[in-house]
Amino acid sequence: MEGTILSGKIYPRVLTLLVAGTTVFATPSLAQADTPSPSPAPSPEATTLTGPKLKEILAKQAPKPAWKKALKWAMAQRGTPYVWGGTGRGGFDCSGLMLRAYGAAGIKLPRVAADQYGAFSKKIAWKNLKPGDLVFFHGLGHVGMISKPGYMVHAPQSGDVVKEEKLNAWRRSSFVGGVRPDPAGVKLSVEQARRAAEPAPTMLEATA
Repeated sequence: MEGTILSGKIYPRVLTLLVAGTTVFATPSLAQADTPSPSPAPSPEATTLTGPKLKEILAKQAPKPAWKKALKWAMAQRGTPYVWGGTGRGGFDCSGLMLRAYGAAGIKLPRVAADQYGAFSKKIAWKNLKPGDLVFFHGLGHVGMISKPGYMVHAPQSGDVVKEEKLNAWRRSSFVGGVRPDPAGVKLSVEQARRAAEPAPTMLEATA
């Protein structure tokens, strides 16, 4: 058998030898001929975690405000017929839609529009309206929910269906006021938007 004799033992494959004076050292990669090599342990899979990817992960883990859940629920009802006094069995009236939407998000509202308006001491001016806010018109005879800047989702009137509608000049002239059923959620959304606008953190190297 070919090999190198070190300390009376035969090493069939010598990958690296370090010579210091008259002493010969074998690197740890040498294996004795009569000793089987152990199977190498599987190496962990390396994962590169970039700054943008980290922001994406944190955004997905962030809590979802109640107003977003309510708005999503209300928007999902588009096309449902208007039914006076309706709260979902075949249709909705304006306040019935708001009642059910925020109920799906865990916030209980009174049944009728006037009581929904009176349930919150802080009123929201037209210029300060944000998605999820309830908006009231015609002497509290009608209510909708802001869906995005300049638009609301609502159940308009008999013969119509739940839909998203632009807030035009006529709506502005009949506006009474707005309320915010989820003020903490709105603040949270503002903070989340601020963080989303910040630069991504420096790239990190992580092992999964």
